[in-house]
Amino acid sequence: MFRNQYDTDVTVWSPQGRLHQVEYAAEAVNQGTVCIGLRSKKYVVLAALQRSPNELASHQKKLMKIDDHMGISMSGLTADGRSLVKYMRNEALNHKYVYGTPVQGSRLVSDVADMHQRCTQSYVRRPYGVGLLVASCDQTGPHLYVTEPSGNYFEYYAMAIGSRSQTSRTYLEREFESFSDASLDDLIKHAVKALAASLSGDSELDVKSAAVAVVGIDAPFKQIEGAALQRYLDEITTEQETGAVDAGAMDLETPDL
Repeated sequence: MFRNQYDTDVTVWSPQGRLHQVEYAAEAVNQGTVCIGLRSKKYVVLAALQRSPNELASHQKKLMKIDDHMGISMSGLTADGRSLVKYMRNEALNHKYVYGTPVQGSRLVSDVADMHQRCTQSYVRRPYGVGLLVASCDQTGPHLYVTEPSGNYFEYYAMAIGSRSQTSRTYLEREFESFSDASLDDLIKHAVKALAASLSGDSELDVKSAAVAVVGIDAPFKQIEGAALQRYLDEITTEQETGAVDAGAMDLETPDL
């Protein structure tokens, strides 16, 4: 049942210097649905794959608003993510009430990472089994952060977390140099393409399973849904079909000799 005798408590070190319970929490993030984040000089785009437990149920929400200038996407245990979202919303509201300005993204992400870390140093609570992609746009510009159950957090140009996210990261690594100067429409298309790259061969994105949100300079956090999202899905499908036709025509023009 257990890997060894050192994984029964989060405060117990293994002889190799590892905390197995923290690693199990990180594995819960890797088993969650894929989430994508990418940013340009003006905008940050979040995208997530939403699943439903069965045909009779609605799709589980993976994108949540924290404040007008900030939102998150989560992978892992959604219940743990909702608890962190509640904390982040309270902190953002308190900061705005006391100081009259929106809270800076890096400060709030650091506080959330501290919450993660405290759970790795006390046997009273287990680690949070959720990873967050945090998109914010404050006085210092747009930012994309990733938090981990271990308490670490990093800032990225683009990142993907969750199950089958490696194919999405490969796409982002190949294209990220063009993100900086990309328009909002192009940035959203890149996010949807990266999300589609994580799907198995017989699955397709639709407006129910895909979720996209945007925040940026002079652009408050907004989730793109319904017909607005369907337009991007149709454009990407058209581009893929056109590319397949062009590739087929090229093969006909240059047959193997």
